Amino acid sequence: MTLRNRFTAFFVAFAVLISALGGVLTWNAARQALEEQLDRELLSAGALARESLFRADEVLLLLEEGQVPPSVWFDYQNALRQMVASGVVDRADIFRWRPGDFEVRALVTPDPPDSIAILQRLSWIEPYVVSGMVQEAFETGVATTPTFSLDRRDYRHGIVRLNSAETFLILRIPEDHLEPLRALAWTIVALSLAAAALGALIGWRLATGIVSRLEVLSRGALRIQRGMMDRPFDLDGEDEVGRLARAMERMRTGIQRRDEQLRLMLSRVAHEIRNPLAGLELFAAAAQDTDDREERHRILGRVRREVVGLNSIINEFLGFARPGRTELELHDVRDPVGDAVSLAEAEVRAKGGELHFEFPAQPLLANADPRQVKRLVLNLLRNAAHAGETIWVEGAMVNGEVRIAVRDDGPGVPQEIRERIFEPFVGDKAQGAGLGLAIVKEMAEANHGRVELVGRDGGNERIGGGAEFHVYFSGPEDLPTEGVRRQAEQEEGVAK
Repeated sequence: MTLRNRFTAFFVAFAVLISALGGVLTWNAARQALEEQLDRELLSAGALARESLFRADEVLLLLEEGQVPPSVWFDYQNALRQMVASGVVDRADIFRWRPGDFEVRALVTPDPPDSIAILQRLSWIEPYVVSGMVQEAFETGVATTPTFSLDRRDYRHGIVRLNSAETFLILRIPEDHLEPLRALAWTIVALSLAAAALGALIGWRLATGIVSRLEVLSRGALRIQRGMMDRPFDLDGEDEVGRLARAMERMRTGIQRRDEQLRLMLSRVAHEIRNPLAGLELFAAAAQDTDDREERHRILGRVRREVVGLNSIINEFLGFARPGRTELELHDVRDPVGDAVSLAEAEVRAKGGELHFEFPAQPLLANADPRQVKRLVLNLLRNAAHAGETIWVEGAMVNGEVRIAVRDDGPGVPQEIRERIFEPFVGDKAQGAGLGLAIVKEMAEANHGRVELVGRDGGNERIGGGAEFHVYFSGPEDLPTEGVRRQAEQEEGVAK
């Protein structure tokens, strides 16, 4: 099922459920209220008849089967007929019942005298004896029966005990209130259908608005998959789809920028490798043509240096293309930084330079990958070695973060490339492929850290000038008491 159909089905089901549930509750409440009102009217009519018409009902207990009714009997019969003729009730009977007896005997009816004999058994009332309705009227004085159907019409009986304990007046009244309830039921059905149609329309419109925007994003994703990334995602809105469109736009620009970097890297790889290969070809030809052993040895030495340089260029490209997996752990950064300093110190001293290592005696704990810390510091050191002769490496805990600073006494970073210094292939040095600082930035961010450029052009007033790079890593979240004290002492010493 499509998303549009799901939305529509949900709104239809919700609208039908709410309207049907509300309609059923309304119908039940209306029926209950009407039935209670009908019971009150039925019992009120019976109580009024008992107090005004049938006060002297003890004489009815003296009736015997087959005897001629006394004159009061005819008065009672006329009273019942008048009640029926007035429309108050549909039928009225007086019967006799004794507790413990399952038979009900007729005493007075509105029918002609020859239709129902005195003390004739009334079988249609006996189910109410079995169900306890007559017993309830005997004990409390009144009772009502459930609704029953007769000749396709609904009725209800009310039983009222007369003054004597064994005579009862039973009244029948039609439940005409069920007719408007049936009309109400059909109205509820019609409203439910209308709510379903309205829910379908609203769901379809909402789903169409959402799905159409998602289809735009889907087509854009297919264009990206096919390599066509020139068309931007221009969907507006502050809802989830709008945020998704902006995220996909950032993804598109990121992939586009990455593709441009890869194309530039491939062209740069070809250029960087072609020159050493051309030199290797010339050196190999010269070594092949010469018979002088010392000359051949000198040429092979140059070949070896070219191979080493070519290998370093390839390693630099591979380091940028495959940064490796980052595994964060809490460790003392003095160890990986010390390893990087040891590797770079030989290269610096071979050029006649100096490398100063200034780290506190206390551990500097950071959440980072030790191998990548070593690698990015080594890249910064080599970058500094190309720029100047003296290099300073410093470490400190600043505002809960571990800061590693690498600076040199070189000319610094030109103002025109300061904003792009961490982009691939940006730099002013002649050696390398220009990926060192890009690799440093990538690894710092992979470790949830950051790298910043300060320096002479950035307001650095320290003696030595040159460029200065700061790398920040997250410190431990919960330092023990001793660690807090040492950090406070260390920050105080740095401030001095």
